[in-house]
Amino acid sequence: MATHKSALKRARQSKIRRLRNIAYKTQAKRAVKEVRTAVSNNSADEARESLVRAVSVIQKTAAKGIIHKKKASRKISRLARQVNKLTSS
Repeated sequence: MATHKSALKRARQSKIRRLRNIAYKTQAKRAVKEVRTAVSNNSADEARESLVRAVSVIQKTAAKGIIHKKKASRKISRLARQVNKLTSS
């Protein structure tokens, strides 16, 4: 464990940031799961609505640096492709 005053502060800040990052990641995962559930239930309207919410959450998570921008882009692209496939057929 850290003993210097600055190292103790750094440890406290890291703990707070880690917990905050976990919360944002969980929120993003939940949004993705909501879209996938709507797609699996063949509910096109619900899937479109949940996709809009999921895109917003994923982009905010990437903007905060919690997930990489390209990972966010990939997730959004794959979700959009699933929803588009559902609505086109």
